Amino acid sequence: MLRKFTMALAATLAIGVSGTTASAAPSLVASPNGYAPGTIVVKTHERKLYLILGEGHALRYPVGVGKAGKQWAGTTRIDGKYRQPAWSPPADVKRDNPSIPDVIPGGPPANPMGVAAMTLAGGEYAIHGTNRPNSVGGYVSYGCVRMYNQDISDLFDRVSVGTQVVVTAR
Repeated sequence: MLRKFTMALAATLAIGVSGTTASAAPSLVASPNGYAPGTIVVKTHERKLYLILGEGHALRYPVGVGKAGKQWAGTTRIDGKYRQPAWSPPADVKRDNPSIPDVIPGGPPANPMGVAAMTLAGGEYAIHGTNRPNSVGGYVSYGCVRMYNQDISDLFDRVSVGTQVVVTAR
């Protein structure tokens, strides 16, 4: 029965995913313990994001996370959802890269937010897509959670503003 469910879920998730070289789709896996259905859990050390489904299952996505000295852990919630978002670099990014424009419009390849972003309450962080798919899976950001564009689009459609997000160091 679980095999049929897994195959059906995999087929459902594959619909609309573009055939890029950085193609990925979430995997149906056993759920990390202790989280309510609907919660997003980012395990920084694994470089994985889990959407808890319930019944002991979760969807697992590969992600890029904060580089050394830029990682954080805690509990927050999604406070905004945006398609093709513009991006303004936070002060520490601008300090490290002064030639970055103050605003990068949504859509172009230079925009680090990719096709969609979900901002997190209480800081300058987001779960977002990327126009640099080779960065997914690494310690690459200033604290944001970076996903393949097709994965952020999938997650974006599954969650709402107010969804709890837990980021763990372990």
